[in-house]
Amino acid sequence: MTHTEHTPPLIAGLLLAAGGGRRLGGRPKALLTHRGRPLVEHAVRVLREGGCEVVHVVLGASADRVRERSQLPGCVLVDNPEWAEGMGSSLRAGLASLAAEALPVDAALVSLVDQPGIGAEAVARVRSAYRSRDALVAASYGGGRGHPVLFGADRWAGIAAGAVGDQGARDYLKEHRDAITLVDCSDVAEPYDIDTEADLAHLE
Repeated sequence: MTHTEHTPPLIAGLLLAAGGGRRLGGRPKALLTHRGRPLVEHAVRVLREGGCEVVHVVLGASADRVRERSQLPGCVLVDNPEWAEGMGSSLRAGLASLAAEALPVDAALVSLVDQPGIGAEAVARVRSAYRSRDALVAASYGGGRGHPVLFGADRWAGIAAGAVGDQGARDYLKEHRDAITLVDCSDVAEPYDIDTEADLAHLE
């Protein structure tokens, strides 16, 4: 008897949590408190509740303290010693880690630790727009592109090649804008960042 069912695609969560919180007096963003726990735990839970069973977390600033203080069972923790170069280095480290995952990962769903207004609903929406390993999907808010974003595995090499400084995938996405599926999430999420002291008011 042949097994004809297709295995569902493996879409892994990739959480970029390496930032040093320069404008927050050097407090690592992963350890900001939200609902009584470190922000990194909240962000991982959002990815899991949105349907990502495999989650890789890129750590940078105060990585040892983040490991000590956070409970991240079942996550692959990736150290990015070059985190101070900006988000690009963390994205490269995370994609490299996913490429080495024992199970073949079909796509990476990328989220940022400092966006607690983006919850599981937005993750699930972006995830469900996956169609193939060359997928490019992004949440949109009021017509503008935001996070989370989903990168099919066939795109990783090109994205990593352009991920320098604080760019992340911005240039790659500009060049391939016609290939991006935008998924409106403005009714279920708020894409603010926790960057400054004033932004801390968003945390609960």
